[in-house]
Amino acid sequence: MGKAFSLVVMAVIAGLVFSPCAWGAAKTIKIGVNAPITGDIPKVGEGTKFAAQMWLEDVKKAGGIKIGKDTYKVDLVIEDNESKAESAVKANTKLITVDEVLVIVGPQASKQAVPAGEVANNYKTPMISPWSTNPDTTKNRPFVFRACFLDPFQGPVVANFVKEEFKLTKAAVLYDVASDYPKGLAEFFKAAWEKANGPGSVVAYESFTTKDTDFSSQLTKITKSGAEFIFTPQYYNEVALIVQQAHQLGWNKPIVGSDSWGSAETVKLCGKDCYGSFFSTHYAAAGAKGKTKEFIDRYNKKYGYIPDDVAALTWDSFGLVQQAIQSLGKLSGDVKKDRQAVRDAMAKIKKFEGITGDMDFTKGNDPSKCAVIVRISDRGEFEFYKSVCP
Repeated sequence: MGKAFSLVVMAVIAGLVFSPCAWGAAKTIKIGVNAPITGDIPKVGEGTKFAAQMWLEDVKKAGGIKIGKDTYKVDLVIEDNESKAESAVKANTKLITVDEVLVIVGPQASKQAVPAGEVANNYKTPMISPWSTNPDTTKNRPFVFRACFLDPFQGPVVANFVKEEFKLTKAAVLYDVASDYPKGLAEFFKAAWEKANGPGSVVAYESFTTKDTDFSSQLTKITKSGAEFIFTPQYYNEVALIVQQAHQLGWNKPIVGSDSWGSAETVKLCGKDCYGSFFSTHYAAAGAKGKTKEFIDRYNKKYGYIPDDVAALTWDSFGLVQQAIQSLGKLSGDVKKDRQAVRDAMAKIKKFEGITGDMDFTKGNDPSKCAVIVRISDRGEFEFYKSVCP
C-alpha cells in the first residue's frame, strides 16, 4: 500500500510539473496585426511585420510585459488583408471573435482602415492605425486611434509648401478616385490650393481607378492645361509609373507627393525620375538622431534597407499599445473588460515620445503632430527639408 501510495504521489507531482496549467502557467496577451502582406502594396505589409517583430523581440528580451505584479508573454496574430477592404474587415472580425486579441495594430491604408475600424468599434476592441490619414478612420469611433496626422492637415501643408517654395499659382491633381486615401487627400489639397490662389487655380483635376497602369490620357490633359506642377497622392507602385510617363510626355515641371510616397520602393521603382521631388511625410530617415536613428540603424542592419514611415509609425503604435497596457495595473482575464480598459488607457496618454514625434490622446483619438517635407536627393535618399506643425 505504501509503495502504491508513493507511485500515486509521484504521478501527481509529475503531472503538476509537466502540466501547462501548473501553478498558473505564463499568462499570454494576444495582439492582432492587420496588414497588407500581399496585394498591391506588399512593401507596406512587410514594413508593418518587420517593425512588429522587432518590438516583440524587445518584449521577449524583457521577459514579457509587466502589468502590476504579473508578467505576460505576448503573441502576435498577423492577418493578411491583401490590400482589400473586404479582407481587412474579415481579418478584424477573425482577430476579435476567433483569436480574441486584446488590441489590433493596423490596417495601414485608409481603404482598409476605414471599414476595419467600424468592425473594431462595433466589437468594442481598441485598434490603432499607424498610417491611415483619412478622417473617417477614427470619426465617431471611440475605440479607434491613429499614430499619424490627418489629411485635412496634410493637404494644406503640401499646398502651402508649393506656393511658398516655388511661387506657383496653377495646380494639377492626379489621383485614384476608387481609394479613400488619395481621393480624400486630393479633395483637401484642392480646397486649400483654391482658397489660397482663387477658384479655378486647380486647372486640371484628373482621376483614374485602382490597378490602372496607363496614365497617358490624364497626363496629356494636364500638360495641355497650363498647370505648373502636379500633386499626386499615390502609393509607391503608382508613383513610379506616373512620374516616368509624365517625363516621357515631355513634362519637366515639379511633381509633388504625400506620405504615401514614403516607401523605399518609391525610389527603387522610380529611379532618377523621382530625384529632386518633394513629398510630405511623417519622418525623415536621412540625418535622424537619438531614438529615431537607433531604430533606423537596427532595422537597416536586420533587414537590409532603411525603414519607411510605415515601419516607424508601426513601431510607435506598438509603443503606445504597450504603454496603455502597462498602465492598467492588472488585467481581469475577461477580454471584453480588458479591451475597454486598454481603450480608456490609450485615451489618457498625455505624452508619448515616439520616433515620429510626440503624441497626446487626451483631446481625441487623433494626435496633433508635425509633418515633414522631404526631398528625394540625387542619391535617392529621403532628406529632411523642413518641418510644418499645426
